[in-house]
Amino acid sequence: MMEDSTLTTVESISMGYDISVSVKTEYIASQLIENEKNYVFSYTISIANNSNKPVKLLSRYWLITDGDNKTSTVAGEGVIGKQPIIAPDNTYTYTSGCILKTPVGTMQGHYQMLSDDKDLQQVEIPVFGLAQPHILN
Repeated sequence: MMEDSTLTTVESISMGYDISVSVKTEYIASQLIENEKNYVFSYTISIANNSNKPVKLLSRYWLITDGDNKTSTVAGEGVIGKQPIIAPDNTYTYTSGCILKTPVGTMQGHYQMLSDDKDLQQVEIPVFGLAQPHILN
């Protein structure tokens, strides 16, 4: 299934934090329901804390845009039901999913992070693509 995956690395550095976010997306062909036009994607995100202080992931916000330019948002505490604390020089990885009505789309958003000295920061996640394999060729 490696041909169905893409890897995008995005960097975000601000307010003294040094956080790297990498995203791997995958189209889940086995979940396609053609009549309903539901295209299922998974995304695996690795958040690396390259700073010298622990950070806690408080919340996330996603703007999801499908191929028809219809948008939806997802916001809430933590990720996959957790608010992980990421120690310096450590990485937290999780996998979640998204259903689109089109075979292509994008996601972008941010995390709210809090350091142990109560410094609150928003870590931006630039746009990354979701696409059924070979749809853009």
